[in-house]
Amino acid sequence: MRKIINLVFFVPIAILLILLSVANRHWVSFSIDPLNTENPAFSISLPFFVFMFGMLIIGAIIGASLTWISQGKHRKALREKSYEATKMQREYEKKQPKEMTETKEVAPGLPLISSN
Repeated sequence: MRKIINLVFFVPIAILLILLSVANRHWVSFSIDPLNTENPAFSISLPFFVFMFGMLIIGAIIGASLTWISQGKHRKALREKSYEATKMQREYEKKQPKEMTETKEVAPGLPLISSN
């Protein structure tokens, strides 16, 4: 089922990205110097689809980072609950009577048969 969902979702996106990259093959200059547009201090020329994919990747990284940061409180609560559960389990094991942890006879009064 998961493979079908992946095919239905990712194949059209891949086709769309391929069409966009073929349609935007022309070279574009990217400049950081807004004051001198004719002779910028730093400029790079690449096909336009490279800039589009770069922005897509940067957007995905920023989105994933913001999601990870916003879910930090949930991860912290999970760590605290896990620590608390481990602590309670240890306390429970300490408080159990020793007779509960020892092996009991199946039928009281009858000898145990060893399986040697």
